[in-house]
Amino acid sequence: MNRTTLSLIGAVTALAAVTGVAALTGGSSEDADPAARAATRLPVQRSTLLCPAPSSSDVSSTTYTAYTPERDGVEAKDGTAGLLPAESHSDDVSDPGAGDGGSKDDSGDNGGKGAKDGGKGGRTSQGGDKPVLPLKEPGKPVTTDEDSSGAPALIGTADGRFAPGWTVQQTTTIDAGSGRGVLGTACTAPDTDFWFPGVSTDRDRQDFVHLTNPDDVAAEADLKIYGPSGRLNASTDESITIPPRSTVPVLLSTLTDQRSAGVTLRVTARTGRVGAAVQAVDQKAGGDWLPASAAPSTSVVIPGVPKDATSARLVVFAPGSDDADLKVRLAGPNNSITPAGHESLHVKSGMTAAIDLGDVTKGEPGSLLLTPEGGEGPAAPVVAALQVTRGKGGDQETAFIPATGAIERSATAADNRSKGSTLSLVAPGATAKVRVTASAGADGGSPVSKTYEVKGGTTQALEPPHPSSGKGPYAVTVERLSGGPVHASRMLELPQGGVPMFTIQPLPDDRGTVAVPEAGQDLSVLNDD
Repeated sequence: MNRTTLSLIGAVTALAAVTGVAALTGGSSEDADPAARAATRLPVQRSTLLCPAPSSSDVSSTTYTAYTPERDGVEAKDGTAGLLPAESHSDDVSDPGAGDGGSKDDSGDNGGKGAKDGGKGGRTSQGGDKPVLPLKEPGKPVTTDEDSSGAPALIGTADGRFAPGWTVQQTTTIDAGSGRGVLGTACTAPDTDFWFPGVSTDRDRQDFVHLTNPDDVAAEADLKIYGPSGRLNASTDESITIPPRSTVPVLLSTLTDQRSAGVTLRVTARTGRVGAAVQAVDQKAGGDWLPASAAPSTSVVIPGVPKDATSARLVVFAPGSDDADLKVRLAGPNNSITPAGHESLHVKSGMTAAIDLGDVTKGEPGSLLLTPEGGEGPAAPVVAALQVTRGKGGDQETAFIPATGAIERSATAADNRSKGSTLSLVAPGATAKVRVTASAGADGGSPVSKTYEVKGGTTQALEPPHPSSGKGPYAVTVERLSGGPVHASRMLELPQGGVPMFTIQPLPDDRGTVAVPEAGQDLSVLNDD
């Protein structure tokens, strides 16, 4: 891109003012080049998050929790953080009520009732201007409950002292019907490219991709689905227009006549930027949100497979021009092993491969590590996700774990309860040291921190610390202190009626800081000599 440079210092300062720039600094600091290591890291000054519409079920309830961690080096200057409802539009290829038994359409018209606060967060309505979950101070979460169906998607921004590490979690419990279970997701930043290995167009699944546009101009996104033999034939237009500050749900099975249980969805913004999240509902085994996989990489980590998983289905897609040959390992509490019968996986270029790993953890928590098997030629990048089932028969519940990037500095899971949270930390290479901090509770208490060492090639699954005298939901922040890369996820269990209801959220780096290279020369003043 050609541009006129007035001042290198001014340019990098402008870059530091937007959250999206933090994506340019991925990877561990040890792998950075000398110029990047010499750069100054500054807190981001503005963050944007998008929360999909949680459910249209009449028997659902949703808890929203927002949080910004306290950070050293962040000035106590002014700032705001909050979310507003998005407009809702149904696309011609969507059937928003079908995901939970068709109890009510997802038009977004809920009689003017937006997320209510129950005395904690702030009440709003569709089109209203009072934000949901406004934060008052870093370090203290804010929570609100929504009990009615038709809760809208939310579009939010945080700036100033609330921007670095701002996170919002939505946790929905559906008591009955085909969508029965706990569906949790962390609200995501807008982007232009998303990969969702593990989606389905099968008759037993109803998967919706929710597309949200945070901006004041329309966005256009292309949806492409890839199966075991390549791209699935499209039965309708795969290009979706998302009006300004609006959300559009699309039922994936209406995009193609081909039915397949293990496929990969790619969402690409042709114009503008969008937030994308997939809600997957199984007719027999509940459902959950399927987060996007980390960007294509030659080695991937899927953190936090529960110790009591009764089945695990691995789905991998190779987006490049070369086939991928992968070693499959399970990093357990003490070492890494190769699952019997699943030593390797071959994934053809442009195709999706899926394997059933069964009860791969054998009663111990673990994480899946996929690395190049070796051989001639360069390793091929892949994206991946794991579908995990707990329980048996009619008491099954499902969740999804995508390939997750390493925590470069810190990551947060906002909604934790007094019981039921399990934090999984995996060090795929060298041993790493991390600090885990429980925030104050939404209704009081004081933060508590503990330090853990994670041996290389192992997974440490632990109950995170609780806030001292804390009440209400609280946040858990993981900070990498030293050693090798660390990947993490958080499982939240909310069992009900004999069903092991649960949800798993990956913890990628929160990109709360951005590297600003030092200017070698100020180009803002021209030399007239």
